[in-house]
Amino acid sequence: MQYKTTRTARLLVSLALLSAGAGAVTGCGSERAAGSGVEAPGTGQEPRAESRARQVADAWDGSEAARQWRRGYHPMADAVQLPEGGPRDKADQRAFTTQNFVLRGGNDGPHLTVTGVKPGEMTLATSRGPATVPAWLFTLEGYDTPLTRAAVRPPKLPESPIGPSRDVPAGTLVPLGRLVEVAGDGRSVTVLADHGSCDSGPAVHVRETRTRVVLSASVLGARKGPCTGETIRARVTVRLTRPLGDRILLDAHTGRPVPHEGPHEASPSWS
Repeated sequence: MQYKTTRTARLLVSLALLSAGAGAVTGCGSERAAGSGVEAPGTGQEPRAESRARQVADAWDGSEAARQWRRGYHPMADAVQLPEGGPRDKADQRAFTTQNFVLRGGNDGPHLTVTGVKPGEMTLATSRGPATVPAWLFTLEGYDTPLTRAAVRPPKLPESPIGPSRDVPAGTLVPLGRLVEVAGDGRSVTVLADHGSCDSGPAVHVRETRTRVVLSASVLGARKGPCTGETIRARVTVRLTRPLGDRILLDAHTGRPVPHEGPHEASPSWS
């Protein structure tokens, strides 16, 4: 019975997500962290990388992909929100990570007991700007506020109107890791950018238009010599001249929207 209650609770969480696909969206090598965040440096951008950013912006302007993206629901923030204050201890953190939810009665090992569920709403960043979407609110034993999970599934991603960059030298333009966060006021975005152990770190340049924001990542100060093969993933905060809003956030290297991957939910794959 312990196995059955655990499995039932997991199904409850999964079915809650799948059952409310209808509903209006309103509003609108190895890896290691590189510290608390790096401001995008104000160095001049290499002309070929700048030209590529302009090509990506032009390709998306007025494209069918842009129309599909604007009509659709594409989260740019984690679709799961933990109770206020986060997990109480390491055992609860492990239970959240492994999705070990059980109905009242429990089981052995770290778990979270679901005592109730009801429909509600949550607000998160999306391709249409900040949006309020239908959600399921799970009451957890020992928590004053619920675990919230969006009840709307993103549609299939549109086909990009432009392919990956092939003409810009390695290091001058590299793919971004992922989108970490859009600031509450929309005036900055934080992304992950990769670099190696024999350089001065990453740079992320921005090209803004009325409907697009194109980010171009590169590696600064690459130097020769014996280097380890690790990939260092740094957080880079990019300031915008005005709020991101419903403008499409694009990666100059891939020609696609910058993917989001939260600790509990990931962007649909472009592959």
